[in-house]
Amino acid sequence: MLRKIIRIDEEKCNGCGLCVNACHEGALQLVNGKAKLVAESYCDGLGACLPECPTGALMLEEREAAPFDEEAVQKQMQSRKATAPAPVPEKLPCGCPGTHARVIERKNAASRPAALQAGPAAAESQLRQWPCQIKLVPVNAPYFQNAHLLVAADCTAYAYASIHNDFMRNKVTIIGCPKLDSVDYTEKLTEILRLNEIKSVTVLRMEVPCCGGMVQAVKQALQKSGQMIPWRVVTISTSGEVLEE
Repeated sequence: MLRKIIRIDEEKCNGCGLCVNACHEGALQLVNGKAKLVAESYCDGLGACLPECPTGALMLEEREAAPFDEEAVQKQMQSRKATAPAPVPEKLPCGCPGTHARVIERKNAASRPAALQAGPAAAESQLRQWPCQIKLVPVNAPYFQNAHLLVAADCTAYAYASIHNDFMRNKVTIIGCPKLDSVDYTEKLTEILRLNEIKSVTVLRMEVPCCGGMVQAVKQALQKSGQMIPWRVVTISTSGEVLEE
C-alpha cells in the first residue's frame, strides 16, 4: 500500500542510536553501525524519531510499503517491556561514560579551601550541567526544567573573558557553531522548548555574519514550539566587547 514511512540516509547517519530509542514500535535497529528500518510493518509513519536525529539522516517519504501492523507492534512492545533490563543513566551518542547527562553542583566560594579563595585561582566555572554541546544534550534532560537558557556561539567563551559571571551564572548553557556544525539547530531547540518549562532564552553570538544562524534557529524554535517567553540577543565583538543587547 502507498503510505508514509521512514527513510534513512546512510551517508548522514553517525550510528548514535537515538532514533532507535525514540522508536517505541521497534521498527529501527542499529546494523553494522548504522540505523536501519528492519520492519516496515512496525513503522507507523508518524516520525517520532525525526527530532532525535542529530545529523538530519531521517525523513518521511511516501512509497509502497507493508501496512502498519498495530497488533504485532503491541505484542512485541509487551515482550520488550517484560524483558527490559533495569534503567541505566542516559548516555549520549558516543556511549562514553564521560558523556552521561548530569547536573553540576557548585559550592560557594567560602566552602573552598583557603588557598583557592584568593587571586586568579578563585575564578569558578558557572557551567551547571554536562554535556553542553547543542548536538549532544538530551532534549528531555532534567536540568532544562524551569531553566533560564543561554544559547551561545562557542567562540564567545574565548572572546569575552567574563562570560561565566556575566552570562552563564544561574543559566543552563548550551553551545554550538552554526557554520561548522553540519546540522540545523532549529528542531533540537524546538524540542527542548516544547518538552520543558524554559523561563527565558539568551542568545550570545559573535558579530560575524555566520552567527546569525544561531539567532535564526532560536527564533524559529520559539515560533514552532509556540512558547511566548522572554528572549534576547547579545552580540560580542571579535575584540571581546559587548556591542549590543
